[in-house]
Amino acid sequence: MIPIRYVEPVFRPPSEAESLILPVTDGCSWNHCTFCEMYTAAQKTFRARDEAEVLESIRLTGQRYGDQVRRVFLADGDALVLPTRRLLSILQAIRTHMPAVRRISSYCLPRNLRKKSQAEIDELAAAGLKMVYVGAESGDGQVLAAVKKGETFETTREALDKLGAAGITRSVMILNGLGGKIYSSQHAENSARLANATQPEYLATLVVSFPTGEQRFRADFPEWEPLAQPELFGEMEQFLSRLELKRTVFRSDHASNWLILKGTLGADKERLLNQVRQAIASPGQAPLRPAWARGL
Repeated sequence: MIPIRYVEPVFRPPSEAESLILPVTDGCSWNHCTFCEMYTAAQKTFRARDEAEVLESIRLTGQRYGDQVRRVFLADGDALVLPTRRLLSILQAIRTHMPAVRRISSYCLPRNLRKKSQAEIDELAAAGLKMVYVGAESGDGQVLAAVKKGETFETTREALDKLGAAGITRSVMILNGLGGKIYSSQHAENSARLANATQPEYLATLVVSFPTGEQRFRADFPEWEPLAQPELFGEMEQFLSRLELKRTVFRSDHASNWLILKGTLGADKERLLNQVRQAIASPGQAPLRPAWARGL
């Protein structure tokens, strides 16, 4: 057995399916986003893991599997909330005890990078932090405020720029439909503006969904009305049409998405737009994911 203590639920990005999940914190340090069901207070209270426990887990895992582990994902919701000194200690231990590791990654809340200088982020990159997943959700200030994200266009852009300057690969996620009908257009417009301003290496969209119900979300955003399938496609068309990306891998293939889209922007922009427009014009002929397969 892997000598790591896990506290359920444990989440990781789809692309970390083959990674060792190494918890360095439990839960999410912000935990106010009303759309998020990953780390609610009822499920998991935020705390930083004891440093000695994390380092011992790394040592024991390396002892047993050190030559087999190629990727490590630092869990839970925002490992970069930890002080830079502690993060550097963890990264050093991974290098020492798991020499076969080629990529270390984590989730990141933009707010946590406000406390770190560019020099600190450069240090983390030099120590082995290769990739960070940023749930931007939206580039629109009104949408971000309505869902209690605790971020703005500028705070998210600043964080992404710091990561980019350090050479850390950035994977940015936008939530299709998050603004509902009232903010759909500005949500699409400003989310594209954020991506254009920061040029992330990876960009993904998911469709906002509430498997356990919408009550918590609607309590703070009562004017929110969900987008019907054609409206989701319309918002996606507006978002894609406004993107001016040089070389960003784009994915819209999460289980929540009705229409699977994959490509590189800008090379595949017109092809992706044509796929969305065909789905709008002839939904019955589009290769849509059936409702039962959305896993929600």
